[in-house]
Amino acid sequence: MNSSHFYALVPALLLGSQSFLATAGTLEQAFSEGNASLNARYRYETVDDSVKQDATASTLRTRFGFSTSTAFPVFAYIDFDHITRLGEPDYNSTNNGQTQFATVADPAGTEVNQAYINYKISAAITAKYGRQRIIYDNARFVGNVGWRQNEQTFDALRFSITPTKDVSLDAVNIQKINNILGKEIYTNTSLFNASFANIGAGKLVTYAYLLDDAATPNTATSTLGGYYSGAFNHLLYRLEYAKQADYADRTTSFDASYSMIELGYTVDDTTKLFVAMETLGSDNGTAAFQTPLATKHAFNGWADKFLATPANGLVDTYLKAVTKVAGIGLVGIYHSFSADQSSADYGTELDLLASKKLDDTFTVLAKYASYDADTFSADTRKIWLQLEMKLKQ
Repeated sequence: MNSSHFYALVPALLLGSQSFLATAGTLEQAFSEGNASLNARYRYETVDDSVKQDATASTLRTRFGFSTSTAFPVFAYIDFDHITRLGEPDYNSTNNGQTQFATVADPAGTEVNQAYINYKISAAITAKYGRQRIIYDNARFVGNVGWRQNEQTFDALRFSITPTKDVSLDAVNIQKINNILGKEIYTNTSLFNASFANIGAGKLVTYAYLLDDAATPNTATSTLGGYYSGAFNHLLYRLEYAKQADYADRTTSFDASYSMIELGYTVDDTTKLFVAMETLGSDNGTAAFQTPLATKHAFNGWADKFLATPANGLVDTYLKAVTKVAGIGLVGIYHSFSADQSSADYGTELDLLASKKLDDTFTVLAKYASYDADTFSADTRKIWLQLEMKLKQ
């Protein structure tokens, strides 16, 4: 679908239903019954990666949002992000020129984060057009990179269909990716996701993600896969497999696989333990399975050493514990990283997090990542301290 056809669908969506003008009410109602929101997130981040100068970043992300009334079949939403640097620029934001420092990928700036129209065509079908947040499942393949101050959003047309309470079908065409560095990447990417609940003791999800970047066609890939997850008594499980191959105008052949086996145990109402192995495969050491649209910070260690999968692939074996003590949420993860294609040990990492919701408005968080290199990259230590405020009308 080219851009002209894509944008031409907007008036078709709005005018294609005679019931829209009859039931949408007046503009005055839509705005007077709308909702405003404010989110402010202050973060202090330090990085010591043993290669660059130590980085220290103090940033504030302020987000203002407004939605017209969702009581009507059609509503509109918009929000703006403003990222401010507080103090000296003792870090490499990727666009501030401070390349002697370690990277903290939170460049200052202001932008429209989301701006879309949502149209409930029927009880089972919804269309959303415009700049929007898209997160599929656990965000392993498609996400908003919500950890960074400037999140990733997409200029896209999305159809969501829920024919029954147990079935959810989703189709998206993406025309532009607005990444966390404030860059715009034009694309013609299609995403398909189908979820089926209550299949035995769990949920089955299948997906097809067809990524095509015209500017760099040799990154084009098709990813086909699915997972099954659920719980049985105290046992939790997730089994996933996907195949990635060359797609569209890519001139080099490519074929690699992805697998995830995660088992968990529910100790009590607040404590869960997990053991898992995630493998991003390699195509004979020349290229590896990649997840360019993912919320990559949430996977393979918070030190962000594996945002791009090494050519020999990646095997991440980890232990994870989640609990709550005195209202404080605690997470601990230990990773052991190795190559898929060879026997190389990349390194190990310890990740720790503590967070507490002070009230309905404020949440505080402290986070730590320590990567010890073996044959890949360099030793890295990161610390985050964060205060977040959320207000909604």
